Amino acid sequence: MGRRYGPRGPWVLREVALGVPAGALVRITGTNGTGKSTLLRILAGIDAPTEGRITGRPRRTAYVPERFPVALPFTARGYLTHLGRVQGLGRAAAAAGAGEWLERFGAGVFADTPLAELSKGSSQKVAVAQALLAGPDLLVLDEAWTGLDTDARHELDRAVRERVAAGGTVVFVDHDPRRLAGEADAAFTVEAGRVSAADSRRDEGARIRARIVVSGGRPLAEGLPGSPSYEHGPDGTTVYAVDAAHSDGLLRALLEACWHVHELSTEGVRV
Repeated sequence: MGRRYGPRGPWVLREVALGVPAGALVRITGTNGTGKSTLLRILAGIDAPTEGRITGRPRRTAYVPERFPVALPFTARGYLTHLGRVQGLGRAAAAAGAGEWLERFGAGVFADTPLAELSKGSSQKVAVAQALLAGPDLLVLDEAWTGLDTDARHELDRAVRERVAAGGTVVFVDHDPRRLAGEADAAFTVEAGRVSAADSRRDEGARIRARIVVSGGRPLAEGLPGSPSYEHGPDGTTVYAVDAAHSDGLLRALLEACWHVHELSTEGVRV
């Protein structure tokens, strides 16, 4: 399978031959801009390959993007009930499921709030709830934990485990390497548009490193993604180095703390 945008555009994904096992938890890793999100959209049926085809996708498939479109003319409960009906649930079951999932993610108080008035975190709870509402056989999560509070992140962890235990397949990307660590049944890496099985035995010295040069900003919390090393530059900047697989998470943490990013590079190539 391959995907490109436009008849002469560069290939985002190329020569992908991937089998996703049923009833499994599957982790996708890779650096920023390598095609992870495109791969997930194709797996979920949101996007289509330019060449090749996808076979065996379950009828009941759900997808959670990193950013949820809030400009929709629904309340949280109304949106979830509508989506539940679209996914094949009866009206009563859809309404009951909407209330249950909003409560599980700590958003029950916002059930009758218009989507456009919700915060990013609350909107993300609705996005996750709509994907879990009808018990999908394939659940695709593209950094779905982003924006959730600690309790909601733990609840999503539990929901993922429940889906897999019920025989569903969950494919996910998350910038935090601790997310469901050690629980994945399979892992794949996207690099330069190619997908390969992740090799946990890969030599430490052979890993691609990312270098992020920043300045200013608030103090950072402990436990940064990838446990980066850092040094202070002579011009007042701070230079972080981290395995490239964790660069997305580190960059997000820096931006959220209002650090100014001067340069992001991998193996000496500016990206």
